Amino acid sequence: IVAVGDLHGDLHQTRAALVMAGVLSAESDCHVWTGGQTVLVQVGDILDRGEDEIAILSLLSSLNVQAKSQGGAVFQVNGNHETMNVEGDFRYVDPGSFDECIRFLEYLEEFDGEWDDAFLNWVNVSQRWKEEYRVSPNGDWLPLNFVKKNKGFAARASLFKQGGPLACELARHPVVLNVNDWMFCHGGLLPHHVEYGIERINKEVSNWMQCSNEDSDDTNLPFMATRGYDSVVWTRLYSQDSVERTRRSWDLSSIIAEQTLKSVGAKGMVVGHTPQTRGVNCKCDGKVWCIDVGMSYGVLHSRPEVFSLLNDKDLGQNNFLVSDVQ
Repeated sequence: IVAVGDLHGDLHQTRAALVMAGVLSAESDCHVWTGGQTVLVQVGDILDRGEDEIAILSLLSSLNVQAKSQGGAVFQVNGNHETMNVEGDFRYVDPGSFDECIRFLEYLEEFDGEWDDAFLNWVNVSQRWKEEYRVSPNGDWLPLNFVKKNKGFAARASLFKQGGPLACELARHPVVLNVNDWMFCHGGLLPHHVEYGIERINKEVSNWMQCSNEDSDDTNLPFMATRGYDSVVWTRLYSQDSVERTRRSWDLSSIIAEQTLKSVGAKGMVVGHTPQTRGVNCKCDGKVWCIDVGMSYGVLHSRPEVFSLLNDKDLGQNNFLVSDVQ
């Protein structure tokens, strides 16, 4: 099992991390799965801060199709920036990503509604469309260019709104994932999340993302997963830097992690969300691995790192176990 942290729209760093993990071909113009039976997990926050978000979503989906044919798999976990965009919160969107939304909508027109083919192929043509579409980076995103801004906002809203095509793509993925008794989530899993029900949380978020009926109850944002400092995608209880915390709070987080993992019968937890300035590391007495290293140019632009689970005695050929996936 290989896991990568927050990608935030940086396709170059995403490719570097996946090549490092041994699951992607090194050729820059070729997006071929090389991981065999490896299971790849991305722990959320593909969106915002970078300009190639849809290309990354396309890449991971394409790799998943290829991986399944070889006995492997690619899983994505939704983070707080995924839920924010479906909610219509575009505060952290890079101007270049509004451009990508405009280009992607124009590109879709060539496929006459064949969404799957168009979406999976976007990563292969996105760079060419970018070069043809724009002369200089962000050159037409001037403060008074309201027409361009409105066009970009409208394009993004149509793609990511509830029931929109990219919102429905995100709805395919959980907020909490269990692979071979390892828990993967963006912020962290807490006891009250387990009590509420992991499957219930995943289903509520998926239904909310897919819903396009304004009169339906599913338009209400699922609070347990997406709202508040102790929600699944926002909590930093496990990932906050130890120098910013008292010894008592540090001990308490270890106890909570142990209780949570025991309640779901898991061996450990892998989270993203909080950039780790000292790289991938474990906290809570080795129970929680924090793998967001801020690799995107929109965050820390740090060296890519990946987390690997090797020689797990429970892993065997075509024998990985996944639960709580929509």
